[in-house]
Amino acid sequence: MTQTSNPQTFSSTGRDTFVGTPRSRIDGPAKVTGLAKYAGEFAAPDLAYGYVVSSSIAKGRITAIESAEAEAVPGVLKVITHANRPRTAWRDKNFQDAVAPPGSPFRALYDDLIVFSGQPVALVVAEDFETARYAASLVRVSYAMQEPVTDLKAVRGDAYDPPTKREGIKPPPAPWGDADQAFGSAPIRVQGGYSMANEHHNPMEPHATTVVVEEDGTYTVYDKIQGVSNSHQYLVNVFGLKPDQIRVLNPYLGGGFGSGLRPQYQAFLAMLAAQELKRSVRVTLTRDQMWSFTYRGEALQTVALGAEPDGTLTTLRHDAVQGTSTFEDYQEVIVNWSGVLYRCENVALTYRIAKLDTATPGDMRAPGAVTGVFAIETAMDELAYATGQDPIALRLKNYAESDATAQGKPFGSKELKSCFRQGAERFGWAKRNPEPRSMRAGRELVGWGVATGIWESMMMQSSAIATLTPDGRLTVGNSTGDIGTGTYTILTQIAADTLGLPMDAVTTKLGDTRLPEAPVAGGSWTAASSGTAVMKACRNVGEQVFKLARGLENSPLANVDFDRAVFADGRISVAGDPGRSVSLVEVMQAAGIDKVEAVEQAGPDKDFNQKYEAYTHSAIFVEVKVDEELGQVRVTRVVSAIAAGKVLNPKTARSQILGGVVMGIGSALEEESMLDHRIGRFMNHNLGEYHVPVNADIHDIDVIFVEEEDKANPLGVKGLGEIGIVGTAAAITNAVFHATGKRVRDLPITIDKLL
Repeated sequence: MTQTSNPQTFSSTGRDTFVGTPRSRIDGPAKVTGLAKYAGEFAAPDLAYGYVVSSSIAKGRITAIESAEAEAVPGVLKVITHANRPRTAWRDKNFQDAVAPPGSPFRALYDDLIVFSGQPVALVVAEDFETARYAASLVRVSYAMQEPVTDLKAVRGDAYDPPTKREGIKPPPAPWGDADQAFGSAPIRVQGGYSMANEHHNPMEPHATTVVVEEDGTYTVYDKIQGVSNSHQYLVNVFGLKPDQIRVLNPYLGGGFGSGLRPQYQAFLAMLAAQELKRSVRVTLTRDQMWSFTYRGEALQTVALGAEPDGTLTTLRHDAVQGTSTFEDYQEVIVNWSGVLYRCENVALTYRIAKLDTATPGDMRAPGAVTGVFAIETAMDELAYATGQDPIALRLKNYAESDATAQGKPFGSKELKSCFRQGAERFGWAKRNPEPRSMRAGRELVGWGVATGIWESMMMQSSAIATLTPDGRLTVGNSTGDIGTGTYTILTQIAADTLGLPMDAVTTKLGDTRLPEAPVAGGSWTAASSGTAVMKACRNVGEQVFKLARGLENSPLANVDFDRAVFADGRISVAGDPGRSVSLVEVMQAAGIDKVEAVEQAGPDKDFNQKYEAYTHSAIFVEVKVDEELGQVRVTRVVSAIAAGKVLNPKTARSQILGGVVMGIGSALEEESMLDHRIGRFMNHNLGEYHVPVNADIHDIDVIFVEEEDKANPLGVKGLGEIGIVGTAAAITNAVFHATGKRVRDLPITIDKLL
């Protein structure tokens, strides 16, 4: 198929039939009827069940494990501990998965050392789950306990610049100008400390791994993971397997939000037990065990802004200290966003980490941006009040047309001004009385707030396969996963438009290491990466079929160049002469072949990346109502205006933004993983005491997709999985200040902070 002058059009007709239109998820029926199977639901004839025994201390050593009582329970097959576990690889590099930060990765049951609360100390394997769970309660573990350090504030002074940078994570740029001197002489100054509480991902589906031992001695592994290739690499390296000895699948994932980027310890334990017992094993973590690994770590931030009386920024300083584990140097991009968002001549950005006796934090939806943008966007609201500027006007006055953190490279596209304009109009911002506590509805104070959102627009190396059969059916796919974002659907739309087929003639396969390799599903890069690969594979198939068609006897396409081929309605026709056409089915049957297949690669455009920086932007408008007597905050209205290039499916895209906004409401008002620093344990490790937004908390959310043309990738897309959450917490915080006159800089905003 020929490329048209518009790279954002998939069909050679110059118009898209399916791409750009709202389509329901093709995987929806399977999910709502129970036909979709998740990692902990796949069966095997000889399936055994593992149950994890978790440590009750956060730091120290195991002095004894008494398992005889558990082993005596009928149906118990094995109690595996550090003292009796089978040998595996031991070097760091074997345990470092594709997205691991620098350091020495955690190894379950490796030795007697305890490095975080809830660490697995034993695995009880039994014939059924209930027996395994009961027997696990009989395992007695004795410890030599040490006092844990989990309070970030207490070790802030020991923070350090990580010597080895995490791959793909940009360290802060070198300062420019003289931020400290400029701040000292600035007519208007705003300075404050900001923090967000620790948060856990809490996907609906718990982490689970089912290892099926096949008759030929190979392994089929169903793992909760956002990229099966990562689990595959990890298990191959740790257990000394050949790549073809193991197949990893994850066709469906019940929420990840970043918790499934890295293989978690249940995958290691399930494979360990399967190899030891030579039978299939499933390990499913409990809800409270979901607090024993990756989480969004607290960051202590300070922002200092200096400005002229008219609001023009003269200096910007943004510093952050974030916690990491004692064994890995986890890193995020937190402070850089300030330098990207605003034009300023004197800027200093610093980021350091401090060691804590916790599990290694992990990427959680829009990692770093959620944290850093909350701080800078709250500070900008404070500056708006300090200078008497409208919060939108202040942001536009300091609007950046290029990325100062990347040597001043221009943005490939940036329709943030349109986001502010369209969002403000939809929200009714012009009716806002800027005076705090000036708006009221009955007994409730009303507040309106705004903030900017930003996220990287990335594309990763990916591959995909497309196969057309004589019955006119097309199968496409790769190893990436659909983590609930609608990947099955958008890839089907792309494939259907590229070859001019109906969507119901296309089958999309994902989450299988036997398919062409693709990156983990995260970072909002899946649509650009896997979507482009699918499009290229389908175009290759189209060109092959076209050549077959042109070679047929009395072909209507004889002597026609490929750049005149039009694929539509299951046929190939000639541009400008639609009467000359032939169906794909006819061509395949006449040629007497059983399939036409192509595998294609797609990767970042190096020329584009050398010239431009690519980001998704948003403007978030929020209305809150605050009960003056009770201090209760309700988010009653949200307008989120998004500039994210081409929107492949407005229906699934809107769902992504809705989900992001809801998580942002959680960050602002509800979510907090509470550490008892005396024992180093998260205490509210359940959904009864760790509060996430529920239906009763959510009111009107309006999503606007601002038209934006971008050429960072052939699809013109920027990704939508992360941007919906970024800036939402700041907009809520700013709205609460407008309602109450009380500035809360430490999230979540709880009743005690307002009364």
